Amino acid sequence: MTTGSIPLGGISPVATHVGPVGAALEASAWAERNSDLTRRGFLATSVVGFAGATLAADSAKPFPLAGEVGVTTGSFTRNLSVESAEGKLRLLDLPRLMREELDMKIIDLMTATLASLEPEYCDKLRAAAERAGCVLTNLKMNNRGLDLASEDAATRRHALDEYKRTMDAAARLGVRWVRPLPGPKRPDMARVTSAYRELIDYGASRGLSLLVENFGWMQDDPDAIPALIKAVGPGLRSQPDTRNWTDRARYEGLTKTFPFAVSCDFKPFPLEPDGSHTRYDLKRCFQIGWDAGFRGPWCLEHFHNDLKQQFKEMALLRDMLRSWMKAAKKP
Repeated sequence: MTTGSIPLGGISPVATHVGPVGAALEASAWAERNSDLTRRGFLATSVVGFAGATLAADSAKPFPLAGEVGVTTGSFTRNLSVESAEGKLRLLDLPRLMREELDMKIIDLMTATLASLEPEYCDKLRAAAERAGCVLTNLKMNNRGLDLASEDAATRRHALDEYKRTMDAAARLGVRWVRPLPGPKRPDMARVTSAYRELIDYGASRGLSLLVENFGWMQDDPDAIPALIKAVGPGLRSQPDTRNWTDRARYEGLTKTFPFAVSCDFKPFPLEPDGSHTRYDLKRCFQIGWDAGFRGPWCLEHFHNDLKQQFKEMALLRDMLRSWMKAAKKP
């Protein structure tokens, strides 16, 4: 499958803030999604039935607006600079550029892209997002070297303490979700479940819920995320990454993971010169999510050494997703 090039431009402006009206729209989008799930009969299986119950239990907090396309800041690891520089990007400038050049407002953060976790920096980034009318939704806690399921109690405690410290910064940033980093080896489920429950409890008083993403040991196991969410219970949802699967696990994994999803990392491999994508079927991934009732946000995770070209390709991917959503809404 190839996507083909899509002309840029012709995009109508989006709202410049998310206040009470935005919250109401988010709630409406969630109601629409529940309606879609009912119409499509996704409660026919026990796994998806549990997904619906989990999401309903956690639905008090507004969900992202349906139809939104955003970015994850991990896309810019090759291009970031703490100070302004030619051909480089300061993360503090991203919210303004998101609105002026990409017509998007959803920003999914990754710890490795933050200049600091200190309150002063978090406050600056949050203020920059609010000035631009952007929404910081999630913090990917890529705290490497931590093991929530270690046999050693002291190692587990260190991991929990470090994640909690990062969650304090996430609360300061105003995100609603955090995502711990799955390890490379399949963990002891009892220990990892206990650790996730402790982090969920810690986050609850800070307005944070936990996400799980197919990474590490999960990438070749389509059942890994549903099994973990079922074991952990309310407070844990999924953020499927379209690229982070083995080829044999991708479509089955997405089919089993999207029913639990509240966000998605839409992550292609490098695009061809004509803007097409040949490594796997992007539209099929979108359709799996749409058929599961997922409506957004679709957060682009896309890399390029040249920042200007990266923005052009992100605009291409944005328009591609918007066109698919528009077509999918037609009777």
